[in-house]
Amino acid sequence: MGHINWIHNIPFFSIFLAMICGIVTALVKNGKVAHKIHTAMLIIVCIMSGILLFSVSTQQETFSYMMGHFPAPWGNELRAGPMEALMAVVFSVVMLLTVSGGVDFILKDVVKEKQSLYFIMLNAIFGSMLALIYTNDIFTAYVFIEINTIASCALIMAKGTPQSMVGTTHYLVISLLGSGLFLLGVCILYSITGHLLFPQMQEAILEIIKTDQYRTPLMVVTGFMFIGIAIKSALFPFHSMLPGAYNAAIPTSSAILSGLVLKSYIILGIKLIYCVFSELVMHTLKITEVLFFFGLAGMVMGSVYAMRERKMKRMLAYSSVAQIGYIYMGIGMGTRVGMTAACFHIIAHAITKTLLFLCCGSFVEDNGGKEKIYYMRGAALRNPLAGIGYTVGALSMVGVPLFAGFISKIYFATASVYSSGKMAAVLIVLGVSMVLNALYFLPSVIAIWTPVKGAEKKPFSSVSPMFAVSIVSFIILNIVLGIYYRPITRIIQMSLGLLVQ
Repeated sequence: MGHINWIHNIPFFSIFLAMICGIVTALVKNGKVAHKIHTAMLIIVCIMSGILLFSVSTQQETFSYMMGHFPAPWGNELRAGPMEALMAVVFSVVMLLTVSGGVDFILKDVVKEKQSLYFIMLNAIFGSMLALIYTNDIFTAYVFIEINTIASCALIMAKGTPQSMVGTTHYLVISLLGSGLFLLGVCILYSITGHLLFPQMQEAILEIIKTDQYRTPLMVVTGFMFIGIAIKSALFPFHSMLPGAYNAAIPTSSAILSGLVLKSYIILGIKLIYCVFSELVMHTLKITEVLFFFGLAGMVMGSVYAMRERKMKRMLAYSSVAQIGYIYMGIGMGTRVGMTAACFHIIAHAITKTLLFLCCGSFVEDNGGKEKIYYMRGAALRNPLAGIGYTVGALSMVGVPLFAGFISKIYFATASVYSSGKMAAVLIVLGVSMVLNALYFLPSVIAIWTPVKGAEKKPFSSVSPMFAVSIVSFIILNIVLGIYYRPITRIIQMSLGLLVQ
């Protein structure tokens, strides 16, 4: 019997554990018990992912795991390397802090009888995000895209209000359009290549490019798949589903959807670029140029829409549209440096936007459900911890030094130097976007710290210990990532090199 490397089983066990916890949670009727099961699962997956990250980073290793040890075409595969392990760690930590800090919102806003169902969806959405990170099989990716979509809709409609139903319907219709285009691309690509696993598909695609056969169908397929991913990740102009959905959802759901769910689709897109289509094909078919253009447009238009918004949660939703634009701009540069900046921004935005949504939810709750920024005046004086958290998140999004968002913008600016013919566009739009970010984030920061003259002084808002731990942890992570960013970027750079092997 050959030597078994148990570390290679971690990707499968992580996904399996999340899914099996969803089944176990279905037998639980108490929301607090369901929360404990979910928390235990996240801690275990986080520890396993940390072990995997240490192992593959130190050995500079990437490996494939055959499900059931059945070879293609009967079986499917998972693939793990430093990139996948790093993202699994980040997703586990952010999910753990978000659910722990936002559990009060869940127990308050979700009907008691449905709280366990909410945690079933959280388990499903976490398992599907891990599957999108680790998958090495394109049909498996589609299956978990659909699971992700269904679970996301459940999180949006958890509140059960008419507003949440409308937001869910809008989100579902747009999401299914993206899923349909992705599936259509998968079907045509399978008919062209005859494979579903990433490595074999890439070999067939490179042969098509060399022989110049099926070039037009290949361009159509690539367009379908990346348009589908762009719709799922809310790239401008496919963003219309976000504001209504995030505004209607409870803060915990909004934080997870914005900070993690959108990024899981982008990570799948990055894997498709390197492991299926290859950088050569993306350049040849001009797909990177299209992504670059829409990324730039999203950076500006998302900020413009955010400036016009008067409700804080909707403003944060439009801000996410702008930040998704940053990521696609980095991908569209078509260089390793640009991709490094995009991957780093995925992490920076995940820990920042979840922090902002949790703090915003606390403000809205303290103000009796009033969502307009005008009514947030003095909110930070009554809830200093949430005020500090929101301020740190806002400064990070603007790009103030010592915070994670600043490092992202520095990397994007640096990457523009290595991107032929795109430097001027990147630097101009980057500068404009930073100014626009300041124009809508700073007024909200000033508002929450400004006392209301003549108003009756309200007592300090009480916050739960878990909310306090979550907010403090996100603040520390943001500062640490803004100062000690080099280990993360080294892992990203190494993993991008391994992805093409």
